[in-house]
Amino acid sequence: MEYSLISWNVNGLRSALKNGLVSKLKLFDADVICFQEIKVDPSSIPEEIKDLDYRIYVNSAEKKGYSGTLSLLKKEPMSISTGMNSSKFDSEGRVQVFEFNEFWLVNSYFPNSQRGLTRLDYKMEFNQEFLKFVQELRKTKPVVICGDFNVAHEEIDIARPKDNRHNAGFTDEERNWMTEFLTNGYVDTFRLFNKEGGNYTWWSYMFKAREKNIGWRIDYFIVSKELATNVTESKILSDIGGSDHAPIELKLSFGK
Repeated sequence: MEYSLISWNVNGLRSALKNGLVSKLKLFDADVICFQEIKVDPSSIPEEIKDLDYRIYVNSAEKKGYSGTLSLLKKEPMSISTGMNSSKFDSEGRVQVFEFNEFWLVNSYFPNSQRGLTRLDYKMEFNQEFLKFVQELRKTKPVVICGDFNVAHEEIDIARPKDNRHNAGFTDEERNWMTEFLTNGYVDTFRLFNKEGGNYTWWSYMFKAREKNIGWRIDYFIVSKELATNVTESKILSDIGGSDHAPIELKLSFGK
């Protein structure tokens, strides 16, 4: 059994559609496509998305025009859930969970700790809750986690580490949590194939940052370590425009 998965922070579903999203999705021809930061609710999913040959699952934020996740699946999953069963963290539509035969898939959009780190405490609490949540899932089968983690883990994951040392997404607290997360038995799949710097998934819209490749790698496909040998490909599709994030791709293979 083969699985082809795409994860993409589209920074507004309607905006991405104006930038040619549908033609790009057809080009991917993926089994599963996970979006973050959709900024729409279920009642306002654009017709262009409904017309695609995918089942649509939405977890929108209570606050209109904010956050949210949406997943497109070619096949019906065994089970579906939203959120982490937490009244504190589930109002922003940040987590979707799908059960497949071989694994759980978690589409996730982590909070941004914001300029001035005004949401750093909230994010760190979310992070700890998230780790507990996926560890519970993992008791029954392996886990695949995709999405925008809003952290560049190592200096290799950011173009200007010294300039950003205490900025949102590159604080010691966020980076240390990412290390802790991975040491609990999870694998950053991109690093299975690529150990080099200069590979980023997000660029500011300002100062021609994408053109100059002044970016951050903050979008990830993470798998629990028991799935590491099933990963056949993990890459950044950096030539695909339409958002300030690039889509990322994961391919998994399971024996007959």
